[in-house]
Order: sequence, then structure tokens, then C-alpha cells
Amino acid sequence: MSATIAKVAICGAGAMGSGIAQVAAQAGASVLIFDVNVQALETSRTRTLADLDKLAARGKLSVDDARAIVERMQWVSTLDALTDRELVIEAIVEDADIKGQLFERIEAIIASDAIIATNTSSLPISRLARSLKQPDRFIGMHFFNPATAMKLVEVISGAATDLVVAARVKATAESWGKVAIPVTDVPGFIVNRVARPFYGEAFTALNEGAANAAAIDALFRAAGFRMGPLELTDLIGQDVNFAVARSVFDSYFGRTRFVPQLRQAALVDAGWLGRKTGRGVYDYRDGAPKAVDPQVPDATVTDAHRLAAAAIKDATPGTFLRCGALFVGTTQGLTARQESKALGAPVILFDWSPDDAAGPIGFTLSDERARPEAHGLLAAQSRAGVEVADRPGMIVARTLAQLANAAADAVLEQVADEAGIDAALRYGANYPYGPFAWADRYGRAALVRLLDGIADGTGEAMYRPSQYLRNGA
Repeated sequence: MSATIAKVAICGAGAMGSGIAQVAAQAGASVLIFDVNVQALETSRTRTLADLDKLAARGKLSVDDARAIVERMQWVSTLDALTDRELVIEAIVEDADIKGQLFERIEAIIASDAIIATNTSSLPISRLARSLKQPDRFIGMHFFNPATAMKLVEVISGAATDLVVAARVKATAESWGKVAIPVTDVPGFIVNRVARPFYGEAFTALNEGAANAAAIDALFRAAGFRMGPLELTDLIGQDVNFAVARSVFDSYFGRTRFVPQLRQAALVDAGWLGRKTGRGVYDYRDGAPKAVDPQVPDATVTDAHRLAAAAIKDATPGTFLRCGALFVGTTQGLTARQESKALGAPVILFDWSPDDAAGPIGFTLSDERARPEAHGLLAAQSRAGVEVADRPGMIVARTLAQLANAAADAVLEQVADEAGIDAALRYGANYPYGPFAWADRYGRAALVRLLDGIADGTGEAMYRPSQYLRNGA
């Protein structure tokens, strides 16, 4: 038996199923795409041909290679055509009963050593395998949309999944050019579990008036993210994003590092679902006002500003530098007012930002006396600033800390290891760095102090550091 798999079938000719089929065929597999809807099959074929033509036009494929890929693909409306397949991947509607009926039909026609996989993003693998006679050959293969571009595949073993099956599926996904991460069968797997605070914290900040939506998103883009969390929810669809939040929260009986946000629920109730409806967090309708990017302040820059601005980049969180009659530091979870009281002087707190960032950075003040100095420090760095409400952990640091906290819980509960979680967030959610890579950058001991500070300041136990972080701090 070969480690990788040559004969593949995809059940479901929608965008995801078509993408998975194209990935497999481009890697050299013989692929059948099955759907009972003949129109869906035709749409899938048209979409695939158009995509391959684009790749050939851009020089990513030769015309001969594109033709060979199509020759390895066949669109069928009869399930019996799948009898010789070594791997059948289901990519249909996210309904456990409908999926289960399909799995039973597939099991009845394929060879006893063939593998059945599901592309579910949220349903438990063990539950989906219950009705099968051979649950040991059932596994999760969670691709990310669009499958042709996103590198991650979460390989989820259920309670009965054979280790050999898991190894073959991982090897096959890797042979298709994917980053395949083994995952334990838990709600949300890795990405949909660990990434929830990215969205939840943004809505919390918006709801608390920490900054406006455009400013919040701008801070995350400056921190290296391709999109800010709020604009990303508009792209995903507020209904879809909120449904996943509810599902993961409910699956863990509320013992999570985030809480579904009423601000997002209100958008769903209003039908403001994001780009697809023309309105969400942002207004996409013609004539709607566009967000204005933060600007570098027009301020007088002194030598003290230049020295403090240079030093703050290398200072560890919790270290405060003198700048004239006040102190400057990076958030360590306490508010600027708390830090000012302890130091006996006005304080400027900056949010976390990469050393090489050029975009806007968040700052907050213990009192009005510090504003001119804050503007001078920003001007000395030629950086725009976003004045953030004085809240524990500010915005970016608080979000990244909670992502690391959720990731630490996942390691503690043996969902995946640190490297697997970092890879999953990078390749499945397009994060610029994984949560553990960020924790090392910030400092793990400092991260524990940051989370404790946020927990104390908010009164919310969900910010208390994971035992995994405490053990390693």
C-alpha cells in the first residue's frame, strides 16, 4: 500500500469541493467530483477550467500541464462511479444527519481499505463516524477556503481513527503541497478554537469605545495582519462568524477564552452581514463615507523625544523610561492611571507593536498633561498614533495575549503541539506569526504578568493565564 493516495473522489461540487478536487488533480491524482445536482457539476467544471486558464495565462502552469490536470478530473452524478477510489472526501452541507447518510452510502460501495474523510469545520469526527461499520478508516480533512490558495489542512483523528489512516492522509495532504497538522477531535479543532479571541476582543474594544472600527483594524494591519479583525468579519460574513463563535462557545459550555459579542449579534439581527449585504461593521454602499487613515501628528520633536522613542523599541514590557517630566512604557496589563499612581508622574502607555512596524500605533495617557509629549514621541518615529481609551492591555497586546492564552490551553489539552498551532494559525488564518512565536517575542514571563493585569483590571477570569503558560514562565 502506497503512503500517498492516487485515486480520489470529492463529494460536493461547490466552491470548496471544487477547490479540493483541483488541488488533488494538480498534484497528480486521478479525481472524481460527485454531486447529484447536474448544474452544480457544470458550474464546478466551468469554474475549474477558468481557474486553470488563469494560471496558464500568468505562467504558473504550462498549457500542456493545464490540459493534463483537466484530463485527470471527471465530474459524475452517480455515486457508484466512486467504487475504485482510495480516498473519498465529503464537502457538502454542514449537517450531521445528511453527512451521515452519505457516509453510509459511500462505505457500502468502496473497498474495505479505502478511506472516508470529511471536510467539516466544526462537527465532531467521532460523532460523524458512529454509524459506520468501519469507523477506524474515517478521518477529518479540514481544508480552508479557498482550498487552492490556503496551505493548511487540519487532519483530525476521531476516537476510532486508525493511526495508519491518519499517517496516510497527512502524507497525502503534504504531497498535495499542503501544511498538514494532526489535531485532536475537539470543538473548533485548532483554528476555529484558538482564533476566536481575535474577533471577540475587537468587538469588545469597539463596544467599550476603546477606538473606532477603522482605527482598531489599522492597528492590527500595522502589527502585520493582512486584515483587521472587524473588516475580516465583514468579509467572512457576520452571520457565519457569529454562528461559529456561538457553536464553539456552546460546545465548551462557556469555558472559553472569549465570549460571543452582543455587538456582533446586533449586526446579524439587523441583516448587516458585511460585504455580501453591503453593510456590516462598515458601510460598503455607494456614496458611503470612507475611513480616514491615522496621520503622523504635527508636533515639536525634542532630543528627549528622539532618545525615548529609540529606547522604547528595545525596552521590555514593564520597563518605564523618563521623558521630561513623565514616563513612557509599553502596556503590561495595567492602565496608564494605575502606572501613573505607582510612579508618581504622568504616564504614556503604548500598545504592543513590532519593532519594524511603520503603521499607526496605539497609545493611551494617564492624564491630559501627557498628550503633547505623546505626539512628540510619535513624530520622532514618523508614526501615526491612535489614542486608545485607558483600558487594561489596550487593544493589540490584549488580543494577542488572549490568542496565546487560548493556544496554551490547546497544548495543555493535547489538541496539538506548539509548532502545530503556530503553523495552523499562520497557514489557516494568514496570521503573520503564530501565538507562541508572539509569546516568545513578548516574553512568556511578561505575558503571564500582562494577562494577570488584564484579569485584575477587568474582573474577568477568562484572562487568567493558562496553567501551561504559568508552568513555562
